[in-house]
Order: sequence, then structure tokens, then C-alpha cells
Amino acid sequence: QVQLVESGGGLVQAGGSLRLSCAASGRTFSSYVMGWFRQAPGKERQFVAEISWSDGSTYADSVKGRFTISRDDAKNTVYLQMNSLKSEDTAVYYCAGGVRLAPKTVRYDYWGQGTQVTVSS
Repeated sequence: QVQLVESGGGLVQAGGSLRLSCAASGRTFSSYVMGWFRQAPGKERQFVAEISWSDGSTYADSVKGRFTISRDDAKNTVYLQMNSLKSEDTAVYYCAGGVRLAPKTVRYDYWGQGTQVTVSS
């Protein structure tokens, strides 16, 4: 069982930066694919980024070049550095942990409670 707790959300002006953190419990953290997702009001949850030791990191086109995902397995923590934020990045951001089933398929079994990111224009 893995528990995930996000932090670091808040209100920021467009063009600014935030760093989200996701602290995980559990002894097998390093074996999981870790991902970030977001959900804006009235919209479906969407993929933002994921990272694993075997496959590196992957990003949604909408955040590529602006966001960076990283992980520190010694601290059981995954991060999302968000730069050049835009109003359309406003959403609740969720951390997730899962296992890779196929080259482009991850089953996310564990989810955090989410942290709000609001970008003012």
C-alpha cells in the first residue's frame, strides 16, 4: 500500500513558477512509475507528466519545455517544477503511483488528494 500527499500548490501570477511535491509512504517507492495529473473545473482529468527509472520522463505537449518532473527515491518524493505558468494551467494537481503494463500503458493504483494551483492573468 502506498499513500501519497501533495503539497506546494497556491496562487501565482502568469509567468511565475511553483514546485509541487508528492511525499510517498511505502518501501517500494522506487519501483513505481510516478505521475502528475491535473483537473480543471468542468474538465476531465488530464495527464501532465510521468517518470520512471527504466523509461525516463514523459510530458504532455501542453507543458513540454515548461514543466520538469523529478524524483528523489531516498526521500520517497516526486516533484513537479512548473515554470512560465499560464492561466490555463489552473487546476487541481494530483500525484499518482503505478506500474507499467505495456510500453505506453501505466496502471495508476495510488492517488493523492490533490493540491490547487491557480494562475492569475
